[in-house]
Amino acid sequence: MVYYSGFSFKNESSFFEKYLKQNDYNVAGFSYGAIKAFEYVYSRKERVDTLQLFSPAFFQTKPKTFKRAQMMAYKKDKEKYLSQFIQGCFAPNELKKTSHISTKESQLEELLYYEWDSEKLKEIQSSGVHIEVYLGSEDKIIDMHGAKEFFLPYATTYVINGANHFLQID
Repeated sequence: MVYYSGFSFKNESSFFEKYLKQNDYNVAGFSYGAIKAFEYVYSRKERVDTLQLFSPAFFQTKPKTFKRAQMMAYKKDKEKYLSQFIQGCFAPNELKKTSHISTKESQLEELLYYEWDSEKLKEIQSSGVHIEVYLGSEDKIIDMHGAKEFFLPYATTYVINGANHFLQID
């Protein structure tokens, strides 16, 4: 299995163990990592059976003012921004211990301004790759409703009631 981590995170795949398909032909990603997993599968040469997208970073329905405000907050105080971001990932539940990596402004910009491409999704789907999308109904990070509507025609889409961005319920 190939797994891509979320923005600022590392080794968080354990949060998704109950959903992850552990085999050589599965590619998965969480949040920002879902973008990376999607692009990897789109440009792949080797066999992929399943693409799993956990709380995919979906901001294309958010206004430019929201994205600019996020970028400005990050530039002003990176540590404070990341702290609030991580707390938001677990809201409305309690914060859990996670491991982190250094982040770059360009990564946040890519995450916020990424446009999911329906034509690419169709190509992946028509090549025989099964796409699964997992969303938390209480996600405070992404536009969960927009993501659900966008991915529904191309993927088996699961909405986990009461779950946050990490798909945790409590």
